[in-house]
Amino acid sequence: MQQENVVRARNLAPGQGGELVGFTRQQAGWEWMSFKVTRLLPGEEAQLRTGDEEMVLLWLGGVSVADWGEGEQSVGGRANVFEGLPWSLYLPAQHSVTLKAKSVCEIAECRVPSTARFAPRLITPNDVVTGPRGGENASRQIVEVIAPDFPADKLVVFEVYTPGGNWSSYPPHKHDEHKPPVEVDLDEIYYYRIKDPRGFALQNLYRDDLSRDSLLKLRDGDVVLVRDGYHPVVAGPGYDVYYLNFLAGTARTMTVTEDPQHVWLRSTWKQMDPRLPLVTG
Repeated sequence: MQQENVVRARNLAPGQGGELVGFTRQQAGWEWMSFKVTRLLPGEEAQLRTGDEEMVLLWLGGVSVADWGEGEQSVGGRANVFEGLPWSLYLPAQHSVTLKAKSVCEIAECRVPSTARFAPRLITPNDVVTGPRGGENASRQIVEVIAPDFPADKLVVFEVYTPGGNWSSYPPHKHDEHKPPVEVDLDEIYYYRIKDPRGFALQNLYRDDLSRDSLLKLRDGDVVLVRDGYHPVVAGPGYDVYYLNFLAGTARTMTVTEDPQHVWLRSTWKQMDPRLPLVTG
């Protein structure tokens, strides 16, 4: 880990395969999630086994042939995260998958400990639910890939698109205490992609008592680990920002506490940003 809450992306040449970014939960120093993003070149193969974990694969871009015990299927389609809605594969414990890249593929992988018995499932762009959230310059587009009602053990997965200059994850919220139905304790990954390589996002990680109050500058491919506290994001003006959220914790529900100092802003919102949606099927 390079900082307590940030993992920086590796600089791979465009024609180079391999791991773009990654960490285990032991390296992260938290209970739940291991994460990595891998680039496969055309013709390259990967064999993955879940063991005592559940796993979600999400195609950031490219097309693969995948076989998880139900015969070979073509998975993926968008060129990159700004060119369409995602394909994803959920695998429970004690399953495996073989991947063979048909084009350059970038695939995000997240794992959590699990022994629960669920069925593998392919999630296509037709299966996800997408729509706007917020309002005014806090407008963004949410893509529900694996929502809390999806039959899984721990993982929840969303994609979020924020137009340049807009705020996201706003009003600021937190989910670090297990006190249902008010709030549940969830660790969260933010994996960033920026549409323009010159672009950036800023993320503020802070607690009520300001014992943590850090401002992070993120570029394409960086990862933020949200362990506790509030965590709003702003996209640099002119630079559309995508982030992929993986969450896991004490319950599979998105029950959060918003910062009471900023909830009043909701009453001022009259319309969505007309730039939305940034992606469609």
